[in-house]
Amino acid sequence: VQLQACGGGLVQTGGSLRLSCTASGSTFDSTVIHWYRQVPGKQREFVATIYRSGSTKYAASAKGRFTISRDNAKNTVYLQMNSLKPEDSADYYCVTNTDLVRAYWGQGTLVTVSS
Repeated sequence: VQLQACGGGLVQTGGSLRLSCTASGSTFDSTVIHWYRQVPGKQREFVATIYRSGSTKYAASAKGRFTISRDNAKNTVYLQMNSLKPEDSADYYCVTNTDLVRAYWGQGTLVTVSS
C-alpha cells in the first residue's frame, strides 16, 4: 500500500482542517494507518491511529480535538482537526506499519496555524 497525504494549509487559531490520506493497493481495508507530525528540527511525534476494525488511538495532544476515520470504499483515511493551536503547526504524514518499520515517510502535508 502506498499513501499520499494532502489537505494541509494555513488556518487561524481555533480553526479546522481535514487531512486526507489516499491509498493505492488492494489491501487498504485491512491496513492500519497512522498519522504522525514533525516540526523542522524536532522529533517526529505520533498523532493518531486507526485499525482495520475502525477502533482508534490518539496522542494526548490530539484527544478531544482530532478525529481519525476511514472510508474503505474510497481507500482514504481522514484526520479531522478542530480547535487548532499554533503548536499543531507541522508537516503531517500518514504511514502504514510497514512504512514505520522501513522508516519511510513519503511526502507530508504542511499545516500552519497562525496565532
